[in-house]
Amino acid sequence: MTTTEDSPRADVAAASVAVLGGTGDQGRGLARRLALAGNTVYLGSRKPERAQQAAAELVEGESSAIDVRGLDNTAAAAAGDIVIVAVPWDGHRELLQGLVEPLAGKIVVDCVNPLGFDERGPFPLEVEEGSAAQQAEQILVDSRVTAAFHHVSARLLLDPDVDEVELDVLVLGEDRAATDTVRELADRIPGVRGVFGGRLRNAHQVEALTANIIAVNRRYKTHAGIRITGL
Repeated sequence: MTTTEDSPRADVAAASVAVLGGTGDQGRGLARRLALAGNTVYLGSRKPERAQQAAAELVEGESSAIDVRGLDNTAAAAAGDIVIVAVPWDGHRELLQGLVEPLAGKIVVDCVNPLGFDERGPFPLEVEEGSAAQQAEQILVDSRVTAAFHHVSARLLLDPDVDEVELDVLVLGEDRAATDTVRELADRIPGVRGVFGGRLRNAHQVEALTANIIAVNRRYKTHAGIRITGL
């Protein structure tokens, strides 16, 4: 997908959002915050009953009404206007290869971080295509692939006592209208600001930076985020 100013932009306030891998902490956290912002959210999972249970728990956990629904990944991909990919790295390729058709023409937001862990801590993995986002781009040739939400703390997203998540979200992609839409989506989470971070070829270092943030969190016992100064 090449950059084009003529690409359509989604009406973010009215858009439905699907979160594939939505039963994990990051997926549930993003789903919760976007639902609180007023978006209809579809949680996707390999097992629809797990997605339905996770969705019910999110709805029941809020004092105000939110619209979160659980589906299998294929149905969620088809239902969402904007689709966030939040699956574990080892299932990334297989999932996307099975969703080429339902994701065609849609804005896809890849937030997967290819990381390994050993006794010395987390470290970035080498990805043949360059990054998880670039792998998604090569598989989803008819989708508008972007990369974003890599450094958002799932703990903060899920914490009912945290009203604002102080964070800048770097959004990368080739289609400027798509990255603008995703920036607006990020802005719907109180405290979060979407910032254009370059083309998808720059996604590797954004994904890899997560290893450094995990190290910061462990050392200082916090949930660190990123702010871009001067904007």
